Amino acid sequence: MSFAVMVLDAPRKVAMRPLILWLWVAGVMQSVILAANFALPKKLRCRENLARVSPMIREVFIVHWLYIVLVIGIFISLCFWFTPELAGTSRLGRFLSAAMAGFWMLRVPIQLFIYDPEIRRQNRLADITFLLIFLYLSVVFSAAALGAFQ
Repeated sequence: MSFAVMVLDAPRKVAMRPLILWLWVAGVMQSVILAANFALPKKLRCRENLARVSPMIREVFIVHWLYIVLVIGIFISLCFWFTPELAGTSRLGRFLSAAMAGFWMLRVPIQLFIYDPEIRRQNRLADITFLLIFLYLSVVFSAAALGAFQ
C-alpha cells in the first residue's frame, strides 16, 4: 500500500476505532449469552419439563437449542477474528453485521411479548440485563451494517 493511500485512509481508520471496540464488546456480551445457555437448562428445569413431551419434540428442542448455541459461537468468532470486516471494510462484513443486527433485534420483541411474563418478573434482573444486551447488539451491528463510522 502506498504512503498516499495510507494517509488518505487514516481518517477512516481513526473514525472506525470506536466501532472496533464496540464490536469486541459485542463479542464479550455474546459470550455471556453463550455461557447463560449452559446454566439455563437447570434454571428452567428442562429435564423435568422435556420428560413430559414426546421424544420427537424433546429431540427437536435440544437440536434447536444446540444450533442456536452454535450460531452464537459463530457470531462471537466473527466479532473477535473479523472485526474490521464487520465494521464495514467489506460488503460481506456489512451483510453479516446486518444479519446479526436482525437476529438480535428480533430477540427484543420475543423477550417482551412471547416469554412468560411471570418468569420474566421472577427473574427481573436477568430479564433487564438480557434486554439491554440485545438492544446493544442490535445498535452496534446496525451501525456497522450501515457504515455509520465510514
